[in-house]
Amino acid sequence: MDFSRVELSADDEAFRAGLRAFLAGVVTDEVLRRDRETGENFDETVHLALGEAGYLADDYRTEADGGFSPLRRRIWELEIGRAHTPWFHWGTTAMVAHTVEQFGSTELIEEILPGVLAGRLRLCLGYTEPEGGSDVATCKTRAVREADGSSWVINGSKMFTSNAHNAQYVFLVTNTDPAAPKHKSLTMFLVPLGSAGVEIQGIRTVDGDRTNITYYSDVRVSDRYRVGEINGGWAVLRGALDVEHGTVERDDAGLQKIATMTEHITLMAEAADRVATAAGDEDAVRYRLGRGVARMEAAMSTPEMFGRVAIAQTMRDVSPDLMDILGSAGALTDGVEYIFRLAGPTGIYGGTLEVFRNMIAQHALGLGRPNYS
Repeated sequence: MDFSRVELSADDEAFRAGLRAFLAGVVTDEVLRRDRETGENFDETVHLALGEAGYLADDYRTEADGGFSPLRRRIWELEIGRAHTPWFHWGTTAMVAHTVEQFGSTELIEEILPGVLAGRLRLCLGYTEPEGGSDVATCKTRAVREADGSSWVINGSKMFTSNAHNAQYVFLVTNTDPAAPKHKSLTMFLVPLGSAGVEIQGIRTVDGDRTNITYYSDVRVSDRYRVGEINGGWAVLRGALDVEHGTVERDDAGLQKIATMTEHITLMAEAADRVATAAGDEDAVRYRLGRGVARMEAAMSTPEMFGRVAIAQTMRDVSPDLMDILGSAGALTDGVEYIFRLAGPTGIYGGTLEVFRNMIAQHALGLGRPNYS
């Protein structure tokens, strides 16, 4: 693995300086305070500002289409994280928009893409169901086509529809043929969340984040919002899941983000620095901090789905140690205590650690399917 430094040109240095100044102006203390209180990981003012400045469009497009070069994309990702920008909604929106561009109709693409790049339209994921866990193919939310073929009626519910209350559309997986095998019964829709019959109910996770349960009661959706073929939803969904899981093929530049969830362990690294400043100089403390930092460095250097597991497991293992080193001060909010609460959900977001370990075992190591009998 190449850990060499990248020398920035004068233009790239100017880009980084401009981006830092822009983020310092929009990601204010008030924005950060509000984000901590709401747990939404989203701020519309910031999102619209990023869109107006052209950053969203540049991140969305490839270099060949006028977007960021690989180097500037890496600068963008690093600076966005360092500023603690509440922008996680953008990753979901961009992922769904790319999928719609690949599988949706020209009419649908023209309806959403300009608003997505401007920041006005946001898209969320309607995958997980209350009883389905990480296996989205067990979908029970039903979509039934009306007799004239022009529209569908959707009934069901979805769990963990994060940012649905800030989104205009949900990328919804539905079951359109209950008699078919589960991977051949799915159809994808981009459902307008302003439709009659959609209900969004907020829930809080242990780390304070806001997510949602969404209910769909006789929701009528035009066939123009269907993404991909009828009962061909798994082919549509698979690519989006690969992006969410971090299992996409890496480029040749070596500048892609190492793994998903790197933003979370970066927060933990900052917390470890604060612990090191506050803790004593005893040998035992230095040993425990050194061990934790070594674990974090290894996790942050582990790529793809392997890194996804390493990051989440490291956060779960090291955060209790940081809490213990600080003693009673570790219970204060906005510090190590938050990282301790964040560590648990990090091993669930985008799929549980058990799912990823099975993926690694089967697809990377060539082992057989697990037997749970």
